[in-house]
Amino acid sequence: MAGMGMRDIKRRIKSVNSTKQITKAMEMVSSAKLRRARERVEKTRPYFDTITATVQDIFSSSGGVKHPFVNEREIKKTCYIVITADRGLAGGYNTNAIKTAVSHMQEKESVSVITVGKKARTYFKKRNYDFDGEFVQISENPSYTDAKQISNLVLQLYEKEMADEVYLVYTQFVSTISQKPEVIRLLPLAGDKKEKDANKEFEYVSYEPSPEDVLDYLIPKYIESTVFGALVESAASYQGATKVAMENATDSAEEMIGSLTLSYNRARQAAITQEIAEIVGGAEALK
Repeated sequence: MAGMGMRDIKRRIKSVNSTKQITKAMEMVSSAKLRRARERVEKTRPYFDTITATVQDIFSSSGGVKHPFVNEREIKKTCYIVITADRGLAGGYNTNAIKTAVSHMQEKESVSVITVGKKARTYFKKRNYDFDGEFVQISENPSYTDAKQISNLVLQLYEKEMADEVYLVYTQFVSTISQKPEVIRLLPLAGDKKEKDANKEFEYVSYEPSPEDVLDYLIPKYIESTVFGALVESAASYQGATKVAMENATDSAEEMIGSLTLSYNRARQAAITQEIAEIVGGAEALK
């Protein structure tokens, strides 16, 4: 604050206060959106868990299942679905998701991307990555139709052997202050290798007309629900990250206003003291 006059300090306080009002408003908006996003997460997870459990059950109870979306093949090209937001002002939310994707890509020989959100699109386009698709303006309020479009694109790429494996990069919503970037493999589908609980009684399930026919119907639903779940989780994570970022920005603005106010009062006190000294000095001179 050294060198700043009272007028400059006053102008700075006004400017910071205006910024504080904006960040506070954005924090309140994010809080409202976060409540709705969390409700969607809570409603989506049970459906995803049920589909996942059913698919895993088919794998575990039906040995030697053969299916185009299950069978491993030589990996020539890997496709990544990378979910970010369309906007910033969310701390490290976008950066962390992109870093997680790029780190995972380093292990692959040839990669392409399907981006969700402007931040991912901008990052990968600037670096000349191969694009299989891009989706914007859906990151904050995704619908199941959006997930279906992404899933259909992924399934077509895999069936036409334009991609030999597909990974999904999203941000899992843990809490308002904690969001965790995750990478999961969508295709080819892999069964759960973990052994069943030894205390659980083995149950035999028969799938008609065959496990393969059931998977024909179930795998696209599984992919759709997984992508939708990731979109919903990411949307909640973005609102949580935005809320925290705006809350921190508001707190910083309040601290700055406090510091500026203290400097203003000191400058004002110094000015008054100097005026008094000048008056006293003038009075002494007239004696």
